[in-house]
Amino acid sequence: MSIETSYIPIDLLPDVAVGIQIPMTRPDGGLFAQSYSTEQQAISNLKNLILTRRGERLMQPLFGTNIQDSLFEQNTEELASSIRSSIEEAVDFWLPYIIINKLDVNPVVVSNFQSEEHGVTITLNVSVTTQGANIPITFLVTGNTIEEL
Repeated sequence: MSIETSYIPIDLLPDVAVGIQIPMTRPDGGLFAQSYSTEQQAISNLKNLILTRRGERLMQPLFGTNIQDSLFEQNTEELASSIRSSIEEAVDFWLPYIIINKLDVNPVVVSNFQSEEHGVTITLNVSVTTQGANIPITFLVTGNTIEEL
């Protein structure tokens, strides 16, 4: 049985906020940067989904991805495949209105002042509708953190 989903923009009034952006702070130091378009809010929803560890959300244990579980795994093709499938499954289930046009997981070496850290970069190219613009998003996953670049 297939579930039919539709994309209905709710940004009909330009001065009414649709939701809260990720990160939540504004450039001027205020709290809760707001989004005023459906597409902008959909991208914030995607960032929230990817940066949330599966099982972390109270009352929603299936929300999120398993990227944090792979922080200390060997950096092989199986790791890249696991990260790809975790993201694709989460987006298909939680955000079916987002279309992943391209998803790349590549190894990277990050040089700090005194050491080097190995990690992966996750680059997504997504659109919210078939007519929407392709929006690139990049995350850096290293031994300690996951952050958006």
